[in-house]
Amino acid sequence: MDESPFNVLFLCTGNSARSILAESLLNVLGKGRFRAFSAGSHPGGRVNPFALELLEKNHFPTGELRSKSWDEFAQPAAPQLDFVITVCDNAAGEVCPVWPGQPVTAHWGIPDPAAVGGSDEARRHAFVDAMNHLQRRISMFVSLPFHTLDGMRLQQAVREIGKAT
Repeated sequence: MDESPFNVLFLCTGNSARSILAESLLNVLGKGRFRAFSAGSHPGGRVNPFALELLEKNHFPTGELRSKSWDEFAQPAAPQLDFVITVCDNAAGEVCPVWPGQPVTAHWGIPDPAAVGGSDEARRHAFVDAMNHLQRRISMFVSLPFHTLDGMRLQQAVREIGKAT
């Protein structure tokens, strides 16, 4: 059985908050069984400081995180993706590039913490909520019995995770 890690791409429009949180979470929670990446359809060019602050506060790595276009992952030299998961409704509705290898796709919509206004405390709370939702879903994802699921069942299971709160 092939023991190489699964490559997972998390997509959002701006690639500054939710997809960044998911990338960092899976790279730790996946314990080497997964390599997570993130990208955006219209990347903002920088990672949201509240996302970085929250990840660092919780001892998740941030050094490699950057806002980037999903076009990077449609290039011939890009890692072959096993899973592509959208975490925002806008990206889910956009026409994505063609991903070589027919990865499993799913939508795990999470409210955008970067869109929350008000005090810094309110904004931090929104980021904590988003991270908690993502952490629950990613924990479910890494617990799937990958070696016993055929492609169709795996697709269904990953999509069902997106319905979990």
